[in-house]
Amino acid sequence: MEKSLKSIATNWGLFLGALLAGITVVAYAVNLNLLIDMWVGIFILIAIIVFGIIAVAKVKQSQDSYASFKEAFTAFFLTVLIGLAISTVVSYLLFNFIDTEAAEILKEKTIERTVEMMKGFNTPADALAKTVEQMESQNQYSIGNVFKGFAGYLVLFSIIGLIVAAAMKKSKPDTE
Repeated sequence: MEKSLKSIATNWGLFLGALLAGITVVAYAVNLNLLIDMWVGIFILIAIIVFGIIAVAKVKQSQDSYASFKEAFTAFFLTVLIGLAISTVVSYLLFNFIDTEAAEILKEKTIERTVEMMKGFNTPADALAKTVEQMESQNQYSIGNVFKGFAGYLVLFSIIGLIVAAAMKKSKPDTE
């Protein structure tokens, strides 16, 4: 059963990784603004959660509709881990080796969006200037920042995975 869980989660993680990498590449090719669009981000978050839930459901299906909390969480986590890892590697390669100019354009667009949002919240000018200065000094696609982002997403989706695992677990009845 354990091999089945890992193979199911790995397959769904590969599908998720392909989807996320595909979104990144298509958005890069079509319009860089899509990579900072809120609705695209929301779609990606939902897709990650849905793929994790599907992996848990498939694991349960392969085990006669039973999965412990640990099995459900493992299936969710492994799926998300693999998917995010693939997506992160694609983004890192794309913006650090293939087209570094696109990374700078994205940085500028991100700063513009942040300034608009902060002005909408009536942020004081000194705080706005400090934020912009900090954003300009950082390379959002450096290995350190990419790893921090990856780790942050893993924490977020682990919390979601705990909720999903608690909702979807179903223990086998005790047999006498």
